[in-house]
Amino acid sequence: MAPLCRVARRLYSTQPPERAASALPKLAAAARDASAPMAVRERRERKRAHLKPPTHSDLTPSEYSGYRRALAKGELMDQRGRDMTEVEWLDALNERRTRLRGLKVTDNHGEKELQVVGQRIYLPNIMFRMVRNHTPTGKPYNPYEATFRVPMSVTKTDVRSYLSAVYGVKTTYIRTANYFSPLYRRYNGAKTTRSYRTYKRAVVGLVDPFYYPQAMEDMTAEDRKKRMEWLNEKFALDALKRWRRHELVRTSLSGSKNWRFTGHLRRDKILKAVARSRSRMLREVEDVKEELADKRARGIPIFSDTKRGSQPTSSKEQIVTRA
Repeated sequence: MAPLCRVARRLYSTQPPERAASALPKLAAAARDASAPMAVRERRERKRAHLKPPTHSDLTPSEYSGYRRALAKGELMDQRGRDMTEVEWLDALNERRTRLRGLKVTDNHGEKELQVVGQRIYLPNIMFRMVRNHTPTGKPYNPYEATFRVPMSVTKTDVRSYLSAVYGVKTTYIRTANYFSPLYRRYNGAKTTRSYRTYKRAVVGLVDPFYYPQAMEDMTAEDRKKRMEWLNEKFALDALKRWRRHELVRTSLSGSKNWRFTGHLRRDKILKAVARSRSRMLREVEDVKEELADKRARGIPIFSDTKRGSQPTSSKEQIVTRA
């Protein structure tokens, strides 16, 4: 009788329970599905229709299969004979995924507290560099996704624990990809790599949207001025531009005749040289105008049809030739 009751209970548990409120925001769930790799989306499309989650479900196909499998085994039934809904099962799954290493939740008279288990926890000696998301041309920026460059030794669990412990950021998915430096040839013919060209990229899905700091082109004139002042104060951008210009002048004009590098560029000297060249050109133009006016007053032709070898010898001959 007991095995028959167990079979009936398992068959009853295969019926999906009533649906509750969504576990993830709609925009966060849509961003998670849209950012899936192409191979994953193709694999999901090849699945049969009865294995795919319903359109109103927030579960991915893999999570939906796991939920149905656990539901058929009767692993989701509590003592009251009630099955967990999709939302409750997803919340429990996300709570397990986002657990922190070295911490345990204890029940102190009905209140949940975090208790440090084992040794003390120290912040890791690693660096997370946040970069802009890859946005195709014509597509809007995705605020439910963040991109980091992390060391090669960092795993997905480390990324999730780091963001949750340090910044309190809730994540929905993490995708990583390793980028290795190409081979470069040295002067002696040996091949080597460059360490700064090797890194790991971590794409993190966010529950709450995060908007990257506004670009300079999108700011107002006042905000752009404040941003440039802050950048110059922190990173000395103007000094770096002057140094690059000096190095370009030094490397391009060195070796020229009568040129000596003084260590700095004098704008007043450059303007004086330009003014002298312009005044010399204007003076030459005035001299030519005066010469042409004098020839016209004396009756001397400005342009002659005679050849170079048979030029007239006197002004009278020039007048006759002109006539």
